Amino acid sequence: MKPSVTIKTAEEIEKMRVAGRLAAEVLEMIEEHVQVGVSTDTLNRICHDYMVNEQGTIPAPLNYRGFPKSICTSVNHQICHGIPNERTLKKGDIINIDITVIKEGYHGDTSKTFFVGEPSIKAQRVTEVAQESMYEAISIVKPGMPLSDVGKTIQAFVKPYHFSIVQEYCGHGIGKNFHEAPQVLHYYEPANPGTTPFLLKPGLTFTIEPMINVGKRHTKLLSDNWTVVTKDRSISAQWEHTILVTETGHEILTLRTEEKARFNHA
Repeated sequence: MKPSVTIKTAEEIEKMRVAGRLAAEVLEMIEEHVQVGVSTDTLNRICHDYMVNEQGTIPAPLNYRGFPKSICTSVNHQICHGIPNERTLKKGDIINIDITVIKEGYHGDTSKTFFVGEPSIKAQRVTEVAQESMYEAISIVKPGMPLSDVGKTIQAFVKPYHFSIVQEYCGHGIGKNFHEAPQVLHYYEPANPGTTPFLLKPGLTFTIEPMINVGKRHTKLLSDNWTVVTKDRSISAQWEHTILVTETGHEILTLRTEEKARFNHA
């Protein structure tokens, strides 16, 4: 039996807004610390202290299914779920920092890929394409839309650049639980004949978080049972937002200040 999709009440939506805003604020806070020579473990400590002591939030990844840290840090060919450690950032690295906070029982989930100094042209391009593909998918979200249009839109946007889309990891519903139904694919998979498409409804909250590789799409799970890397060791970039389906369209719950002009948000 498929897990049921939760439609949020007005009260729950307000809590999701708060959690989303707080998650965005962690990414804004950590930006100045993403520099050559800093360790990913130091970034983890700074984020943890800020979440717990400044925001009064719970870092959702910490002890989630045994994950040992408060944030995920994925560098260069690491796709997702990188565990912060003593590794120090080098000039030209790119790093995805994935933040999920819990506030009053509700989750806000977002990530951003940062440049450490000047990235290579390929690293810069794949990072920009990943971000834009996410924005393209977000822009079409509205009630009554087939969920599969998210993956269709990302795939159509990425294709001309000859990059690949990771298929093993996807977006997800979110709310009281870190991961809820539905699964949100970032590529297009035609439905089996006769199946009813899943249509978006107001009050649904979910993430869109495409992972885009310079090389082939294939992934490998490292021996720590968390860190996912590209099998061909090519650069990978990811961005993520938590989205609310509204009565007339959508709202980005994890929007950062730097993005507000783009989306005409006050």
